[in-house]
Amino acid sequence: MNPIILIPARLGSTRLPGKVLADIAGLPMIVRVLHRARESALGPVAVACGEPEIARAVQAAGGRAILTDPDLPSGSDRIFAALNEIDPDQAHDVIINLQGDLPGIDPGDLKCVLRPLHDPRHDIATLVAPITHAEEAVAASVVKCVCAFAPGEDVAPALYFSRNAVPSGEGPLWHHIGIYAYRRAALARFVAAPPSLLEQRERLEQLRALEMGLGIGVTRIAKAPFGVDTPADLAQARIDLGAKP
Repeated sequence: MNPIILIPARLGSTRLPGKVLADIAGLPMIVRVLHRARESALGPVAVACGEPEIARAVQAAGGRAILTDPDLPSGSDRIFAALNEIDPDQAHDVIINLQGDLPGIDPGDLKCVLRPLHDPRHDIATLVAPITHAEEAVAASVVKCVCAFAPGEDVAPALYFSRNAVPSGEGPLWHHIGIYAYRRAALARFVAAPPSLLEQRERLEQLRALEMGLGIGVTRIAKAPFGVDTPADLAQARIDLGAKP
């Protein structure tokens, strides 16, 4: 595999406008994510920007920024547009989509997201972590993945994703972490397809891939990375990362 990491970023967050440029201990959040991606040493890293302000912040930190149409409907569309500009010769066969609101992401988790792609049945790979609190299980903001790991295995196929607590019965529930690794052909197919029925019902983009027949594999990790989505999250990130470069 020859991966590239692309970070989609735009200013139009509903609950925390401009969050990717929010200062966290002297650095814009998007720059912190850029640093974590570089530390993974998986391949080149670029930010697919929706606005020039983000591009300027990335470039000031020595990063590569690609301006994309601000009206693109999703991060997947944004990284695909940036990919075609960066790599027209298609040297990179795997594209990692890293969200720009995960300033504390462990670089090792990015390496884990590639593991399902060693199985040819999986067109897309992503991460899950165990749900440990009852509040998470019932929270619609915590997306659940229906998957089951064989004894001693850390990779499994994803059968479904939902905002509800599924599956029923005794056993663990898995929190889906929105970091993806796409085979290049799968990403091209995905962004070319219209939103699917279940995708629109659950408001979960990954269901389009399953409805299209694309295989999604998941790697389980110990803990979900902390994401910034609200002012309270940003305050916590400033506390957690205040002492880190």
